[in-house]
Amino acid sequence: MHPDRSHIAPPNTFALSEGELIALQAQAAQALGLPDMHFHDTLTDGSAAPELAVIPTGTFEYGAAPEEAAPDQERPRKSALIERDFAIGLNPVTTEEFEAYARASGWQPREELLWLSGRMPVIDVRQTDARDYCAWLSRETGQHYRLPTELEWEYACRAGAATAYPHGDSIGPDEAVYNVRKDLDASRPQSSHQPTSRMARCGVMETGKLRPNRWGLFDMTGNVWEFTASPWTRDHASLPDRPQPGGPLAVVTKGGSWFDGPEDCRAAARRRRLESELDINLGFRVIREVYIFGEACGITARPTTGLGT
Repeated sequence: MHPDRSHIAPPNTFALSEGELIALQAQAAQALGLPDMHFHDTLTDGSAAPELAVIPTGTFEYGAAPEEAAPDQERPRKSALIERDFAIGLNPVTTEEFEAYARASGWQPREELLWLSGRMPVIDVRQTDARDYCAWLSRETGQHYRLPTELEWEYACRAGAATAYPHGDSIGPDEAVYNVRKDLDASRPQSSHQPTSRMARCGVMETGKLRPNRWGLFDMTGNVWEFTASPWTRDHASLPDRPQPGGPLAVVTKGGSWFDGPEDCRAAARRRRLESELDINLGFRVIREVYIFGEACGITARPTTGLGT
């Protein structure tokens, strides 16, 4: 029998200690009938789907704190409620994981673009390719996979941290793959244009090698920017941008990358990219819906009124 948490108010994750956050994660896994906080589904050929971590329901604040050096696109800071538990990739999707989809579907990378191998994050894929990969995973496993929203991504990244980074207000190379030669200037609006030369040295690192956050997620900060499902907004008070008729949608990417400075590794940092873009510092990770028996599908995150709005 799984414990019923429906009568318990979602906790403010910013008020919880590391031990309490991990206990909350374990309780969510138990309530969902999962064997562990970290798990994976199985593909039809018997191989493992991407490793996942359970993320428990709760409240938090997204966007840059008032005292944080940050561009206007990360403001204002707002409160949000994550209404349901979900599972998210322990790592960004790796090249070998994406290649399983490529073999099954006939998808092929463009010959002139860089392609990595093994446990390196997959790069040079569009957001539309990422959505197709999620749809394939859903068919293969009988579960519902998709891209995270911006709120879900930032909630999972913070793992209860109100600070600029998941482990405090500073970050070092033992925690993230970023460009240590770039000066820290978080208040400077960042260009959406990334490395212009396809011959640029790619600084991507194999996933899962650095310090995870408190919910066990690797590479949420640095390595590669990650596509979300959320359309771009110029700040947290604005409506989504409208694409030009027939043009690609602008979307939010999160996390920073090997090419960018440490300011882009902050949990609040966000970058505008097009759903049709390909780049050598741009990848994605997946969300897998998790349900207690009898729950209906729906949106897992929404802004709330109150402190910070």
